[in-house]
Parts: sequence; structure tokens; C-alpha cells
Amino acid sequence: QVQLVESGGGLVQPGGSLRLSCAGSGFTPSLGLSEWSWYRQAPGKQRDLIARFDSTADYFDYSDAVKGRFTISRDDAKNTLYLQMNGLKPEDTAVYYCKAEIWSLMYWGQGTQVTVSS
Repeated sequence: QVQLVESGGGLVQPGGSLRLSCAGSGFTPSLGLSEWSWYRQAPGKQRDLIARFDSTADYFDYSDAVKGRFTISRDDAKNTLYLQMNGLKPEDTAVYYCKAEIWSLMYWGQGTQVTVSS
């Protein structure tokens, strides 16, 4: 059974940093994982893709809103995906979700709240 558990969210001041983690279980990243990504959803808005790792092409990709400030990385030994967020802005406030596509099936974590406020 595939499970994704996000952690690392919290309250941070503008300009601050956070590192989110997405701990995966029930799968092996080198087997069947085609994409591992981060989304976020602000109140009253749709859920948007902000960063992803494409296993098929072996590259990382970012939305324009976070490019240059956020960095996605993975540790296959720990089955964990990370999102390092620097230079946080109030508009980054949202629930952040991890998603994995494994053997063409989509799996989501429960989300972690990030609030950027002074």
C-alpha cells in the first residue's frame, strides 16, 4: 500500500526558509515511479503544480512562481522527496501536497500547511 506523508510546514516570516519532506512507503523509487512532485493549494484556489521530478527523463521542473527560490530533491535510500523553500513570500501561503505517479496510478499525501506572515 502506497503512502505519502508530508512534514515540515509551519509559520515563517517573509524572506524565511522551510524544508518540506514527503516520506514515501509501499513503493521503490527505481521501480515504476514516473513522476514525484509538489503541489500547493491556497484558500479558494485550485491546486497547482509547483515542482516535479520526472523519473523518465531524469530532470526537475519548476513553475514560474517558485523558480529560483524553491529546490526539489530526492533521497531514494530514504524514499523521501524534499522541497527546500527560500525567500518565502506571503503569497506562498498554502497547503503543500506531495504526489507520486507509480505504474500510472496517482497517489497523494495529506498535505502540510505553510503560512508566511509577519
